[in-house]
Amino acid sequence: MILKRGSRGVEIVELRDTLVRLGLLQSINSAAEQDLFDEEVEVAVRAFQQGRGLTSDGMVGTHTFRALDEARWRLGDRVIRLSAPMMRGDDIALLQTRLMEMGFDLGRIDGIFGPRSAQALAAFQKSSGLNGDGSCGPATLLALRRLQRTVTGGLAHGLREADAIRRQGPALSGKRIVIDPGHGGDDFGVSAFDLNESEIVLDVASRIEGRLGALGVAVYLTRGSQSSPIDDGKRAEFANQSGADLFLSLHLDAHRAPDARGVATYYYGNDAHGAHSVVGQRLASLIQREICARTDLLDCRVHAKTWELLRNTRMPAVRVELGYLTNTGDAARLRDGNFREVLAESLAIAIQRLYLPDDGEGETGVLRLSDLREKI
Repeated sequence: MILKRGSRGVEIVELRDTLVRLGLLQSINSAAEQDLFDEEVEVAVRAFQQGRGLTSDGMVGTHTFRALDEARWRLGDRVIRLSAPMMRGDDIALLQTRLMEMGFDLGRIDGIFGPRSAQALAAFQKSSGLNGDGSCGPATLLALRRLQRTVTGGLAHGLREADAIRRQGPALSGKRIVIDPGHGGDDFGVSAFDLNESEIVLDVASRIEGRLGALGVAVYLTRGSQSSPIDDGKRAEFANQSGADLFLSLHLDAHRAPDARGVATYYYGNDAHGAHSVVGQRLASLIQREICARTDLLDCRVHAKTWELLRNTRMPAVRVELGYLTNTGDAARLRDGNFREVLAESLAIAIQRLYLPDDGEGETGVLRLSDLREKI
């Protein structure tokens, strides 16, 4: 079910109540208007989506419903423990932040209470003389409140992520990279001008695979040409199980306005939780710069998002929208095999540059993989 402007019902009453509690909407007294999704509600929903790194379309679908539910939890409202499915919420994000600030490594602040979060919490409990059961109840909350922060700035997770990249060394040989061509099977994605998204991104992914494979990279594609459709959760699970060092998802964009065009790159980031993937952001920037320097695609910049595909992957992950297939100019370029070669080269070089020290800004758009290998 999708709620949007004009919708009515008890769900709108609940939505309004949630938005009021989040400080995004003023309470109204007229009972006749409480069940109406009006312009005021749409503006509040858009503000919520933007602050949460969601697509700001003003409609409440599955992802926005889930984010609204997570936003209602405050630390102390419930006992936090490992469960299936894993618990999610702002209370968990705050718990993760506090643990990270005290030096306990739990990976990424993502508001999901998984095994690494439970292990970090258990380590904190043991250091505080508590039973290290990995669940957060009243005694653990009291211990958290008594302790002063030993790390400030919220950058510990970013420093660890960046250090992990440095420790892997500059050579690509031996690294594992998952490339995710969007859609697949009978899900063609965007279709326009006798082209479809699933075929184009698979072709680009295969070209990247060839380049990286020649350098000794173990490349895994999430699907082939005959694969059945899989959701983003399964794609992230595939990447996690493969032990990938990086995850790259390829898509094409669409818009009802035919003038919409250009390339954009996305990484995991959540302003509401004050957390983002440092390496993901750097890789996204490198990809965006390389593509825009080598092509005439409009630069639609780099953005932080909390999309499930980016949130659920345990390694740095980016999603690239390689142009608008609904735009005549972008579509003409994407139809050209030589243009796809340029895209594949841009993406492969950006991945290599991620691992190189002292990356040179002035070299963007002119280097070849052979040039970069001379630096290793």
